[in-house]
This record gives sequence, structure tokens and C-alpha cells, in this order.
Amino acid sequence: MIQFRNILFALALSIVSIIVSTKTNAQVQFAGVNLAGAEFGEGNLPGTFNQHYTYPTRAEVDYFTGKGMNIFRLPFRWERLQPVAGGTLNTIELSRIQSFVSYAASKKAYVLLDPHNYARYYDKVIGSEELPVNIFGDFWMKVAQQFKDNPNVIFGLMNEPHDMDTEVWLEGANAAIAAIRSTGAENLILVPGNGWTGAHSWSSSWYGTPNSQVMLNIVDSLNNYAYEVHQYLDSNSSGTSATCVSTAVGTDRLKSFTSWLRTHNKQGFLGEFGVAANETCMTGIDNMLTYIYENADVWLGWAWWAAGPWWGDYMFSVEPVNGQDKPQMAILEKHAANLTTGAKTFPTPGNGFSLYQNFPNPFSETTEIGFQLPEPSFVELNVHNLYGQKVACLANEQFMAGHHNITWNARNDSGNRMPGGIYFYSIKTNNNTSGMQKKMLLVD
Repeated sequence: MIQFRNILFALALSIVSIIVSTKTNAQVQFAGVNLAGAEFGEGNLPGTFNQHYTYPTRAEVDYFTGKGMNIFRLPFRWERLQPVAGGTLNTIELSRIQSFVSYAASKKAYVLLDPHNYARYYDKVIGSEELPVNIFGDFWMKVAQQFKDNPNVIFGLMNEPHDMDTEVWLEGANAAIAAIRSTGAENLILVPGNGWTGAHSWSSSWYGTPNSQVMLNIVDSLNNYAYEVHQYLDSNSSGTSATCVSTAVGTDRLKSFTSWLRTHNKQGFLGEFGVAANETCMTGIDNMLTYIYENADVWLGWAWWAAGPWWGDYMFSVEPVNGQDKPQMAILEKHAANLTTGAKTFPTPGNGFSLYQNFPNPFSETTEIGFQLPEPSFVELNVHNLYGQKVACLANEQFMAGHHNITWNARNDSGNRMPGGIYFYSIKTNNNTSGMQKKMLLVD
């Protein structure tokens, strides 16, 4: 028994060592765009469909997936989906969201659901006496019940909370997460911070206690969440000017947050960014996206702000006009080039050793694990459960130098289907005896 405990302790130390290690050659999983329109008409709530607000079309899904994008952030208003706080969901509005989700999933794309409410409901702040956090939890419980069986749906808790205590927002976020998990949903959850969730201000105090302190207290029973931040390149990071500070400002504004993610073994997602079509700005976002890929061990992906059928001549819109791409699309398409709506395309093999993030992740049937060998090597690739117990050996043989993909069918070595939950996969080679390990989520 003592020997077994020692083995588990050694394995735990190994996992911790891997988690806090320096950057890996992990792969960005998501690249996409905000398809805005369902959050329009905030002065007319609930408003009239196709007069005050609209939803994106299938043609837009086709266009952006054709550009290599695989995620759509879908902003909508809480008041329209749940017209009475604590009440039932509006079936017509829900059907519009479900229709969009269904079509996007058929194109093998993800949908990030985004109540675009700034931590408010009819101007009442979440956590206030008029809108206690359990009402926010009720909303997310009912949404999760509708989408918990769809692994292509990601839950974005709220767009840009602001002008409230960070501690109050934390309470609301944790209430929503607990409500989501109470339904059995295992979907990825994206959690914003206070102060408009700016990456550049993650450690600032002008909005209250810094996100960098308070948001470490997020509680998720599945630990399947990431932090969503927004970042613009104008002088005050508001995204209201066509002028960008410099070609380096986007990268510079992400650095502190990136360091915070790595220090605390967290993941981030850039949920909004956008620039006008001028040389300084477009070079700036090119550099910023390059930086995200260079730090893909802590960045899950990105979504441009914005596109949608009603944007007109909005300076950040990448909605095509008369079949013509907007200038910014060339940069976005370049960075989305290694993402597809089907099987994952891994980076061009380099000269070093790499273990890539599995794809898709989360997954329900099969997932693909890729690794890169700089020279011929004997490879041992195993899957472990949360207790460190090996459940499946995926490889135990000699491989040639180069890139290799291994598929796991969610079954153990006895051929039995494994239950949903968090698993780890680890690799050992001749020249990497300490092993490398990554986390993945299997959904039932």
C-alpha cells in the first residue's frame, strides 16, 4: 500500500512538473469570428425579430468555415431568450439559436454562446438585490439543459462585466458554473473578468480588486474552463478608433495576461479583437495572432469582432461585400490556415520533439493525438485517468522520424468504453524519458 501511494505521489509530482513547465508546441484549437446581430437593438427589448435584431445566416457559416474558421461566437440578449427572470426560455428565440447551432455543427464548427449583457438584465446588475446570482444561475441551468448533449457548444458566461465589484462578479460566475454542471453538462465554459475583461487590464485595480487575484477563485467541478479576454489596439483599448497605437501594441497588451495564465496553469481565449483596414493596424493584429500561436500552451484560440448581416460600413466588419473579402480577411485566413472544420491539421513538422493537443477536444467518440519525432525512437503513448491509473496503451513501438497521428476510440485496453471525464495522455521516447503529458475531456 505504501509503495502504491509512493507511485501515485511520484505521478502527481510528474504531472505538476509537466503543467508548470515552459512553453510547449501546443496547437491553437479555435479560430473564428463573432457573428453579431442577435444582440442588436438593445434599446428595444425584447424587440421585433428582423426589425430590431437578426441572426446570422447559413451563408455566413459557409463563408467563414470556407476560410478555415471553426468557431462562431454568437452574441444574443438574455432578455430575449428568457423574457422573465427565472422564467422559462422563449421557445421561438431558443429555436433560432438551436437552428444556428445545428447548422454550424453540421459544418464541424463550434458555437460559443454569448449572452451579450455586460452582467446586466434590464439594467439590473448581477449580484444586486434586484438580480441575485441565483437568477443568473437559473438562466444558465436552463440553457445548459438545452445544449449539454452537443459537444460543439461552448458556454460563454457573459459579455464584458463592468462597473461592479470583481468579487460580486466571481460569485455570479461560480453560481452559473455550478448550475451548468448540475445538469450533467461537460461543455467547455469561458469565464470573463470584470472591467470589460481586457487582457491589458487583467492585473489593474481601477475597476476594483484585480481579475488576476479574484478570478483565481473560479470553481468548476470538471475543471473544464478557460478565461475569455478582449483586446483592441487603439489608445484606450476600447475598439472605438480606427487608429492603432503601433504594430506591437496588441502583442504587448497580451504579454502580462499570457504570463499570468502560464504561472497559474490556466487557459485563455481571445473573444474579441478587431482593427480597421490600415497598414499599422493590420500588421498589429498579424503580430498579435502570431504571438498567440507562439504561446499556444495557454491560448485556446481567438474570435474576431465582428461580422454579421447588418454591419454595413462598420470599420471592423469582415462581412464580405458583393462577394469580395474585406482586407483584414487575408490575415485572419492566414492564421486560420491550420484549422479545419474536419480532422485537425497539425503544424508543419519542425526539427524538434513535440506532443500536440488532441483534436477534437472535448470529444465523444474518437480523438486524434499527434506527436513529432526529430529522429527514430521507441515511443510509449498511454492514457491515464484522474487517479493516474493507466487505462489504455495507444503505442508501444518503434517510430520513424517525423509527424505521427494516433487515434483513441475512448476505450480501455479491454475494449470497454470509458466514462466521460477528464483524462491525460502521456508520451515517453528514447530521448524524452521524463515524458510529456496533456489533458483531454471525454463526453458521454
